[in-house]
Amino acid sequence: MRWQGQAVDDVDAQALPGLESRSGIVRSVTTPEFAGMTFHEVLAKSALNAVPGASKMPFAWTVNPYRGCSHACVYCLDPSTLVLCADGIQRPLGELNVGDEIIGTERRGSYRRYVKTRVEAKWSTQKPAYRVVLADATELVASGDHRFLTDRGWKHVADAHVGQRPHLTVNNTLVGFGIGHPNPRVDIDGLALKTVSDLRVVSIDPLPGLRNLVDITTGTGDFIANGVVSHNCFARGTHEYLDLDGGADFDSQIVVKTNVVEVLQRELRRGSWKHETVALGTNTDPYQRAEGRYRLMPGIVAALADSGTPMSILTKGTLIRRDIPLLVEARKRVPIDIQMSIAMYDDELQHAIEPGTPSTQARLDTVRALSDAGFRVGVFLMPVLPHLTDSLASIDEALRRIRQSGADHVVYGSLHLRPGVKPWFFQWLEREHPELLSSYRGLYPGISVEAPKAYRQWLARRIRPLMRVHELDARSEEENDSMRGRRMRQRPAPASVRTITDASDMLF
Repeated sequence: MRWQGQAVDDVDAQALPGLESRSGIVRSVTTPEFAGMTFHEVLAKSALNAVPGASKMPFAWTVNPYRGCSHACVYCLDPSTLVLCADGIQRPLGELNVGDEIIGTERRGSYRRYVKTRVEAKWSTQKPAYRVVLADATELVASGDHRFLTDRGWKHVADAHVGQRPHLTVNNTLVGFGIGHPNPRVDIDGLALKTVSDLRVVSIDPLPGLRNLVDITTGTGDFIANGVVSHNCFARGTHEYLDLDGGADFDSQIVVKTNVVEVLQRELRRGSWKHETVALGTNTDPYQRAEGRYRLMPGIVAALADSGTPMSILTKGTLIRRDIPLLVEARKRVPIDIQMSIAMYDDELQHAIEPGTPSTQARLDTVRALSDAGFRVGVFLMPVLPHLTDSLASIDEALRRIRQSGADHVVYGSLHLRPGVKPWFFQWLEREHPELLSSYRGLYPGISVEAPKAYRQWLARRIRPLMRVHELDARSEEENDSMRGRRMRQRPAPASVRTITDASDMLF
């Protein structure tokens, strides 16, 4: 895990914007009432985060009291593991740096091919490990959570302690070249993967104690470790919080800025503050489960209202109902815009994709409570999933239920798959809806992050008339596009500025 076993002296300040001091981490906490979660309490040096100027987001500032990587760092390898770099040389995993060009893989048509990619993030941890030995004498030391590509798909090194998951067994065959390292003078970029060595699993043995392990995030979602295809960590390249419940099958690691209210109050008192709208819920859901423990939002709402700063809130958490009286009082002083993210209206699909989030009906009930309190609540019907939630019947049913909840308007958007999200979603799709895999690969080929323009235009022609029928088109089409937020242009933000994700990414 990202923070587990990590000494304060090892903290990377860039991993947590606003935490320039390495003494920012106060403690890590686990409690029975939040089983499976670890809270990492930190002291932040900033609360207000400026949106990069190139962004077309309809706001300039955000506050995110929580950060986390729900998929982070359960996949780890021994630092001596050799990783194939783009120049054909294998280098120890522990010596790689963010930005290094390495080799990953990508499916193109009927074949998986070697492609160049880059290291987007890296960290170390301590946890139990296993030694996997292959028939060609290749050895791999990895955590039980780590996954390798086999001739039967991705498999974890070991089974889970609770429940079942695909895991390696003796005689499984891994994919790659093993210790038969390719000629470094031969460029393998674009070549199809061909397993010529005997990569059958001979043994899988637990190692005693804890091991120092390292993992990376890459642009392709994988890399070549000791000559076999290895899955990277699911942590996002920027370690942005997308929605910790979106990948609830992995341990949740939640960073809590315990002093965010005091820091925010100080920043809002500055003479340079222009009282621009502050958006809550762009990177991190402010009403995620951690808020039930730390209660940071009441202080944030009060600080913004007391300073005369308008605010917007985007959440999929029903915990916002706790603060309705506070929000009603704050609305007397500043404008408050509230949006609820509700993408799935089929209970089975919602549970499969968002197993830890409040149910669809619970969120619709929250919309009703906010509407009854006098708020014009919008619903983010996003992402719309091709072939899963984009039928006329699905859209009509969703809009009908949204209207019955008292919502004022709908903001919609098609599925957007950022690089760190794409491998996880495709893995879920392959497991749950393999019949749709080829179609999705056609819609999101290579490094594409959004559906083709033709699909988005088709979706608009389908959904906008239904929005008018259900009287949920209170916002103009221009406002709808603005509320969704355009994808950020590829311009690096200053180190002190956090990157803002598209709202539709929150689900994945």
